[in-house]
Amino acid sequence: MSGRLFDKVAIVTGAGTGIGEAIALKFAREGARLLLVGLPDDPAEDVARMINQAGGFAETYLGDIAEERHAEAAVEACLHAYGRIDVLVNNAGMFLVAAETQDYPIDKFDETLRANVRSVFLMTKFALPHLQKTYGNIVSTGSEAGMIGIAKNTMYGGTKAFIHSFMRGVAVEQAAHGVRANCVCPGPIDTAWTHKSSGPMDREMETMMVDATPMGRRGTPEEVANVFCFLASDEASYVTGALYAVDGGVTIAKGPVGSKASSHFKKEPEGTLPTRHSHDGLKNKDYETLT
Repeated sequence: MSGRLFDKVAIVTGAGTGIGEAIALKFAREGARLLLVGLPDDPAEDVARMINQAGGFAETYLGDIAEERHAEAAVEACLHAYGRIDVLVNNAGMFLVAAETQDYPIDKFDETLRANVRSVFLMTKFALPHLQKTYGNIVSTGSEAGMIGIAKNTMYGGTKAFIHSFMRGVAVEQAAHGVRANCVCPGPIDTAWTHKSSGPMDREMETMMVDATPMGRRGTPEEVANVFCFLASDEASYVTGALYAVDGGVTIAKGPVGSKASSHFKKEPEGTLPTRHSHDGLKNKDYETLT
């Protein structure tokens, strides 16, 4: 299996659902050998099965990588399976509550901070010594919410702003070791998180989100995975410390410009990845909408 990531070894966290599933399938198609990391109740093993049945290579590690022992064990599992690490994709994270800041539950603040920030720090810390040996790279999932203020989404946006700054700091620091670090910053993507029926957004947030996007629609997980693949590949050899917005233009927009989008833009492209779990990201998770 050849491709832009041929024979590279990649860890993908949050690999069972949504954007993570698409990243895993895209990387496998481009020739990467994978360790897919997810929580015990995530369908990471099903994604690995799809990859292996198609002739690719995927192992899994199930555990909460916001815990030090699991983050370190995930890195060791990759080394045990493949002998090295070329790419770390920090994609795991949660969006559990839509609420104004004064109403935001403190326990959900702690849970979100742990899942979105601590996991990225720990995986980066434990993977870096091995990435230095291969002159590898890190690609982390940021967000439009970490670039602009979004009402009822302040906590989530704060965690993503940390990831943006953290990756830029890592990029400067690790250039001395030949390691690149970048962020992909999705806007509204067609996953569980952006639908009232499967996530914490209320109807008003869902409508405003699409209306505020110049392209007039959600992006697809595959559209985001394509950018991850570029940044992880040698084609991006001169790219480090970058924040790549994959957001349909929402971070540069003012007002409900989505209503004026071309019908060409409003139509989702036909995907080629056999995703099954795009809307499963919050299954078995305790999320809330407080209005």
